[in-house]
Amino acid sequence: MKQRIFLYLFIFASLLALFQYINAKRVIEELNKKSQNCSNALVTYKDSVAFLSNKMLELSHFNLERNEDALSYFENDGYKTDELIPFIKDELYKLNEIKGEHPIVPYAASEGRKMMINTVKMLNHKWIIADFSDGEYWGEVFLTYEINKDKELQFNLIESFLYPFY
Repeated sequence: MKQRIFLYLFIFASLLALFQYINAKRVIEELNKKSQNCSNALVTYKDSVAFLSNKMLELSHFNLERNEDALSYFENDGYKTDELIPFIKDELYKLNEIKGEHPIVPYAASEGRKMMINTVKMLNHKWIIADFSDGEYWGEVFLTYEINKDKELQFNLIESFLYPFY
């Protein structure tokens, strides 16, 4: 009788060990598959980050905040660029508040509206590109700017265009 109990215990322990082995093998295979998927995704994400980083550098090429020579131009005159850049943009936006036609935008607005500058991009220490709209018509302007000896900001319209209305 004792021998049979040991035989049954041995068979039960063998089946339990076999079950544990098969289950552990399946779990390890699933973990390896998930790990491989994560590794593949990581490679894809790293490629995407590198691509987007290069694209961002390419798109920000004409950008005052990334142009060391242009920033040095202002710093050599004693200006703090982190304060000056928002100041220049704010001065351009303040022109939207002037009564009547916009002093920079050379196009008349549709009836009952006013042309206003919406977005400003400072290209370097001399040039600005901005878009404008009255809600119906829109366009872009190319400006130069300078700070004269009296520390006054002056804008000069170089080129502008109005998109055709369809």
